Amino acid sequence: MPEVLKAPLTVEFPFTRSLGPVQSAFLTGLRERVVLGVRTGDGRTLVPPVEYDPVTAEEIRGLVEVAATGTVTTWAWNPAPRRDQPLDTPFAWVLVRLDGADTALLHALDAPGPDAVHTGMRVRLRWAEERTGAITDIACFEPYDGEQGELTGHTGEFEDPVTGIVAPARLDYTYSPGRAQTAYINALAEQRNVGERCPSCRKVYVPPRGACPTCGLATSEQVEVGPHGTVTTFCIVNIKAKNLDIEVPYVYAHIALDGAGLALHGRIGGIPYDQVRMGLRVEPVWTEGARYPDHYRPTGEPDADYDTYRELL
Repeated sequence: MPEVLKAPLTVEFPFTRSLGPVQSAFLTGLRERVVLGVRTGDGRTLVPPVEYDPVTAEEIRGLVEVAATGTVTTWAWNPAPRRDQPLDTPFAWVLVRLDGADTALLHALDAPGPDAVHTGMRVRLRWAEERTGAITDIACFEPYDGEQGELTGHTGEFEDPVTGIVAPARLDYTYSPGRAQTAYINALAEQRNVGERCPSCRKVYVPPRGACPTCGLATSEQVEVGPHGTVTTFCIVNIKAKNLDIEVPYVYAHIALDGAGLALHGRIGGIPYDQVRMGLRVEPVWTEGARYPDHYRPTGEPDADYDTYRELL
């Protein structure tokens, strides 16, 4: 049995979102060193603010300022900070009910150790030196034994409000494709497509899944399919993707390789985009050293009859 593959994998992208009037005021307030919440119909002040009452679902717009001081309601110690966390030394995650608020705000507390943190301790905000209108404008909380912070009397109206934010999203983990897909990937390195056949329904799955999703039975019989296949469905892409060196428009299609009971997807090349059609017979095009086909191109064969691939749509 060949060794099952595994490799580190990073999924990373910038997440862009627009802000409504409530979140815009909250983040703009942080930029200006002001903490704003919203007041619900029953008189509670919610920080961080939300746009709809969690009890009645009614829209709420009433902004109210709260203090930059507060009380820890609960906490957890973080002995090993990760990349891009608020502090690069051990710290506590804390929920803090700011003075004037009825709900708690989650952030980091800069403390010398877990023995220095307790529920009920008083803290205050430490503002970031450079503020742009994001939650990171709060650098962290810090212990505080003074009076309640003073309010500025701000109404939440700003001349240059923040209307949108871009937040980086990143997930690092080790991925293992499992036994079945390890065999599939190893075969691709040899420019072959290998699937697995269900012992009951006899359908050949490409890429293989290790089990038949219909019958629930394990699959182990390997079957080589292709290399030719048939376009079952397709779409024309008109929006250029970032960091993808392919000119638009281009076509992505579901391709049923000969002998496969499941269509896989791939890009269609070697033909004008407006000539791609269902039933088009195609073959893979490999680039030197690639572990998978770069694209599929027409074989020149007559189009496949619809009845031969209608069950694979």
